[in-house]
Formats: sequence, C-alpha cells, structure tokens
Amino acid sequence: MKKKIYLDNASNTPLFKELSENQIKYLNKIGNPSSNHSFGLIKKFQIEKARTKIARILKIKKDEIIFTSSGTEANNLILRSSIKYLNIKCIITSFLEHKSVLETVYDLYKSYNIVVKFVKNNDKGEINLSDLKKKLKEDEMPTLVSLMYVNNEIGNILNIKKVGKLCKKYKNKYFHSDTIQAIGFLKINIQKLNLHFASCSAHKFYGPVGIGFAFVNKNLNIKSFLTGGRQEKNIRAGTENFSGIMGLTKALELFQQDFRKHKTYLKKLKKYCIKELKRNIPDIKYVGMSESLKSSIYTIISIAIPKKEFITFKLDMKGILLSQSSACLSTEYSHVIKSLRKNNLIRKKTILRISLGIYNKKKEIIKFINILKNIMEDETR
Repeated sequence: MKKKIYLDNASNTPLFKELSENQIKYLNKIGNPSSNHSFGLIKKFQIEKARTKIARILKIKKDEIIFTSSGTEANNLILRSSIKYLNIKCIITSFLEHKSVLETVYDLYKSYNIVVKFVKNNDKGEINLSDLKKKLKEDEMPTLVSLMYVNNEIGNILNIKKVGKLCKKYKNKYFHSDTIQAIGFLKINIQKLNLHFASCSAHKFYGPVGIGFAFVNKNLNIKSFLTGGRQEKNIRAGTENFSGIMGLTKALELFQQDFRKHKTYLKKLKKYCIKELKRNIPDIKYVGMSESLKSSIYTIISIAIPKKEFITFKLDMKGILLSQSSACLSTEYSHVIKSLRKNNLIRKKTILRISLGIYNKKKEIIKFINILKNIMEDETR
C-alpha cells in the first residue's frame, strides 16, 4: 500500500517519534495515583512533576492545571462549572466557536435559562471588538466570555490581549478561551492574557489522544461537574490518565525545545503552499484570514474551490488526506463557514482545510496540488 500524504494535522497530529517508546513504558506501569502505597505515590509524584513543567511553560501556577480526557471535556468542565459555582447569568460567545463550546452553551441556555449573546464577526471571520465592548457594557450581571484563540477551521488568530483587557475592565466578567489550536504553536503567557480559563488537547501538538487539561484560575471557587472522587484538586473526578499526562507533558516540552525551528519550517511550508496553489489553481479563494501569515496560525490554510462532489473522497483515493471544513463534520458547510455568509467569494464553493505538520515535506505539497489540479481539470472536460 502506498504511503498517504497526511494534511489533516489540525484534527490529529501524529505522535512525536521520540514519544512512542516512552508511552509503552508508561502504559505498563501499574498503580492508581490515588492509592497510598508506593506504586500509587510514585505515580502521584510524577503527575505533580508534570503539572509543574506545564505550568512553567504557560507561566501559571501548577494547581491551576486540571487534567481531563480531552479539549472537549475541558470546555465542558469550564462552561458547566462556571454556571454552577460562579453564578454566571450570561455567556458571550461567537458563531465561530468549536461545537464543544456552542452545543454546551445551547444546553446551558435550555437548562438554566441563561442569557446568550453572540458577538458579531465579519466575512473574514474577524471578531468585532467594538460589538464585544458594547455587549460587556450592557449590564453588570456575572458574564462568561468564551472566544477561541485560534480557529480550528480557518486558522484566524483572535486579538486575545484586547479581549482580556476588555473583560478585566468591566465588573463581573470572566474570560474563557478555547486555546486548543494555540497551545504549543504560540508562545503563551496566560497571566498576561487576563484569562480565567483555557483548554488544551495533547493530540494537537504531537502528544497522545485522550488527554488534555483545563486551566482554571486558582482564585475561583470551581468544583467538578462530575461526581465521584476528589482527584485533580477536587475539580475533575476520575482516575488520572497517567500515561496520557506523561505523554502530553513530554510532547509540549519537545515542541517548545525546537519551537523556533518548527515555527520557521511550518511558516515556510505554508507560504510555499499558498504560492503554489495560486500558481496552479488561479480561481482559488482563501477563507477567513488563512492567507495571512500574521493574522492566521502557520499550520492552517482554508481554501474555497469551484464546487466539487466527493472531493475529499477523490483526494483520499489518490493518497491525499485532508478535511472538508472540519474533521468534526460530515456536511460540507459548517456553522463557521455559514457565519461568513456575506462573503460572496466563497458562496457555492467547496471548502477544504489543509493543515500542515512538522513531518510534512515540500514534495508532498507539490504532489497534493498536482492531484487537486488534475481532479478539477478532469471534471471540467
């Protein structure tokens, strides 16, 4: 079987090559971290050591890291616990958020009758900060702002510093950011961003699947929305995923060690991909700000091409793996793309997300573009 070209790294990155053997070693270790015998205590000590390492990278306190099974669980923990323990009466979010935020917000709206406000965005997917300011000023009820740092579909980078400053300016306002596509790839100092909450998932930065964490500001009296044990500072019940925590920590460390090298390489690869797409497919359009190396993350390119049926299937048959809008969706137009509805350049087009990784090569980009070009030309003959 021919090796396939994987361009879906925003969905799930491969495991760091250096991690493979370590993961097997950690999986084979017995003992529950909550047990008071030596096996359990050793694991508990290693988990706390890992927590300290992550805290140093993100410039936070180690007790503010709550390990979860995924970014989705982290988002749920933050949103649901905020309603219960911070007495949140209003959530301000956007139509650009991940479904783990939007569907949770909708569920909370139905269950608790909270006020939900959607901040405006333009046809490039940029958040309207003036509209956010207006919504924050409207009343003094306890409000949670939930806006993602890096969009998983179009790659847009939020001006998170300005959002943090706005939330800090007004009374009873808390700020949560889904930082799942940002952690690892951007240098983040959570303290300087005025964040109360953030979420993370290891399989976005070459760590294992099934492990993530929530950042929860230590000054907030948040408790678990899961009932059971008192693990994770009594904020997340359930036996800790020891091998996952070890893998997450090591992956974050490995990426940070070569951060400049990885960033430079991926920026060059993205720039090259954009240039070659323009040269080979003249009628291509870029979705959101993904054409910009300043306003979007260096790993994601979202493109609009003339409407093609089963395009991802056809690409897959030719050995190219990527997503149509988002890996979480089977429909062509996601809620994110629909929120850009005023952009006539992408209407009635097929949207493809190319997400690059450190193991991708320039020759793979050339092959992908040639195959995409051939598929499009075959259908117009």
